[in-house]
Amino acid sequence: MFTPEVFIFIFLSVGAISMFGFMAVASWAGARQQERESYYKNDMLKKLADSSSSGAAATLEYLREQERIVLARRAQKKHEGYIVGGMINLAVGVALMVFLHAIVREQPVFYVGLVPGLIGVALIAYALLFLPRSSAGLR
Repeated sequence: MFTPEVFIFIFLSVGAISMFGFMAVASWAGARQQERESYYKNDMLKKLADSSSSGAAATLEYLREQERIVLARRAQKKHEGYIVGGMINLAVGVALMVFLHAIVREQPVFYVGLVPGLIGVALIAYALLFLPRSSAGLR
């Protein structure tokens, strides 16, 4: 009744629908969590602004310091992400050059691997030379 091609098509269709459905739910859950964190943080700040105790000033200073730490970590993650992305692109470019050279030896087709390789070099150079670094937490 069903050919193997139909079974493969159904399997891939169900897999794609499941993957995109999961991604939608995960994205919604992440956005909801950020919304709740923002709501509770703003509620706490409103209560601190209403109070006039000395603990409120210390709490606000603590929150500012935590915000600086979060921003420094975010900048460090961005910096590391560019370097890792560049290294992955560079590795893909080298692997593609080796693969294409092994398959087609007569023509210089393997130069196609320079495209992702040079993109990787550009990402690494941008991360090391031009990406603004945060003064706190980065080398």
